[in-house]
Amino acid sequence: MTKAALFAAKQTKACPECGAELVIRSGQHGPFLGCSHYPQCDYIRPLRPQGDGHVVKVLEGQLCLACHSTLVLRQGRFGMFIGCSNYPECEHIAPTAVADTTAFTCPECRSGKLVQRTSRFGKSFYACDRYPACKYALNNQPVAGECEYCHFPLLMAKNTARNVKRFCADKRCGRLVAINDNDD
Repeated sequence: MTKAALFAAKQTKACPECGAELVIRSGQHGPFLGCSHYPQCDYIRPLRPQGDGHVVKVLEGQLCLACHSTLVLRQGRFGMFIGCSNYPECEHIAPTAVADTTAFTCPECRSGKLVQRTSRFGKSFYACDRYPACKYALNNQPVAGECEYCHFPLLMAKNTARNVKRFCADKRCGRLVAINDNDD
């Protein structure tokens, strides 16, 4: 449905608070129904019958850690998530995926492991699992090796136009490191 067709459709419903006509308005998150006597009456209602966080699937056998109710898979504004079926009384949210741990120890704190994470924009990055105590992060895949210039104990692989090249993972150095044939 186009935007013009959506706003051309006449709504004949009455506002439950003041009795005035409800009209379709456009907001930050899309169209909604609002009272035509707007600043005097601030009644609004979503156009879609299913609001944010509607249940997609009930996860039988998985219990909420907070209230021991059944967990459900929900579709929210930012995508799929696992939450408690007893919402809004219980606001527990379970993680949807476990972080992939790499074999590399964090070169900054030397006690944590680097784990693969996903940013809010969907890009993968590698960060220390001791966050927020250690804030080391890489935007590229870590590779075993030592920088020949600064002797940093970790390298990173970057995809270039020609092939994959290795660089020092230290942000202060960042130099291209020569690849020895016997390393692979």
